[in-house]
Amino acid sequence: MARGKETHQFEELSSRIIGAAIEVHRELGPGFLEGIYEEALKIELSEQSMHYDSQKEIKIEYLGVEIGVHRLDLLVEKKIIVELKAVKELTDIHFAQLRSYLKAAGLRVGLLLNFAKPTLEIRRVVN
Repeated sequence: MARGKETHQFEELSSRIIGAAIEVHRELGPGFLEGIYEEALKIELSEQSMHYDSQKEIKIEYLGVEIGVHRLDLLVEKKIIVELKAVKELTDIHFAQLRSYLKAAGLRVGLLLNFAKPTLEIRRVVN
């Protein structure tokens, strides 16, 4: 696949996911735990015909040996990791966490969504 076409597909899918998240935030507002937003976003993604895996396990390896697993909040269309937060402020550790998940999963693009703010906080992370 040509790099430009691939980039366009990631941008289009990212925009669709962000639109779904904005709709969830508009409906629920801030104040809930992240699990509530995850359940609502799963409904919204389904309504918009986007396939997702919820709490998908990825193996963490060191020198070819599995040393643990992590569960991704959402993996949309097997291309974009979506990590949901409901925190006062996103910190460097949140970004590092998403980058490490992208690396472990062999993926390039992730979205970090913070629902705790009056306006949904959206950060795109590219590995």
